[in-house]
Amino acid sequence: MARYITKRLLLIIPILFGITLLNFGIMHLAPGGPAEAQMDFSAKASAEARQRLRKLYGADQPFHKQYITWLKKFLTLDFGEAFADGRKVKDKILESLPITLKINILALTLIFLIAIPIGVLSATHQYSLIDRFVTVFVFVGFATPSFWLALLLIYVFGVQLGMLPISGIQSLDVSAFTPWQRFMDQAEHFILPVFVSAFGGLAGISRYMRNNMLEVLRQDYIRTARAKGLPEVMVFYKHALRNALMPVITIIGFAIPGLIGGSVILETVFGIPGMGRLFFEAALQRDYNVVMGILAPGAVLTMLGNLLADIGYAFADPRVRLGQE
Repeated sequence: MARYITKRLLLIIPILFGITLLNFGIMHLAPGGPAEAQMDFSAKASAEARQRLRKLYGADQPFHKQYITWLKKFLTLDFGEAFADGRKVKDKILESLPITLKINILALTLIFLIAIPIGVLSATHQYSLIDRFVTVFVFVGFATPSFWLALLLIYVFGVQLGMLPISGIQSLDVSAFTPWQRFMDQAEHFILPVFVSAFGGLAGISRYMRNNMLEVLRQDYIRTARAKGLPEVMVFYKHALRNALMPVITIIGFAIPGLIGGSVILETVFGIPGMGRLFFEAALQRDYNVVMGILAPGAVLTMLGNLLADIGYAFADPRVRLGQE
């Protein structure tokens, strides 16, 4: 097991190099650059001024030199300065990251706490009323665009009913609140974003869980367990559930990168100053340092998520563990 993990960790190095090179290349293939993005709104900007700005940002150098310069800084965890305001990219990320992590961790927790029991219940009561309800819910969840749902909830609960705040993560007069009032104020601001973020995932995970559970319940060892006279609860939750969770473990691994980069639309609609909104604004401004400062950690999280999924497979299924050893 330790040997397998070591090999996977070493394999991350060349893969990470390739991903960062590809991302850096795609960013530079996009039309314009940081100098052009800043000068587009200035009618009096001369060609000489644009060239000086390009030289200041290092955009006048060949592609390979720009990449090597960025890579040297990245290896020392220095993402450089943002072109837009000159602030350290690391500082901007550290300001936005906790907000995005809070929303996405809450959403993931809500998804798995609700979706897994719903999927199991739907599988154990196949073709019942609850199973039909889950099927309809899945279709609605998959068919509903997240931005449309967000706008609908903002209109209903924020504009019409006035029950919940519709933007930001705190009220303007939060400085006058007590610690408990601040906590409740932020919780109210998080209700709509967390629900919208979790809605589609609830539909998908519950469906995956239902299908996996039905497939496992048809296996021979489940029939053997029933033939031995084991109670249905033990058959479902001890023998079947563990194996039905295998594909869900993979989904958890792929969900980890979404903790950083999966909130672009959500944070833009709700006006949340998180990583998604920071990435969106940096992409519009062709701010290579900020974009790469977000994409590179996202690539690392993707590979670590896959590694954690493989480790989870090994612990959940002894056949995988024995095959690795």
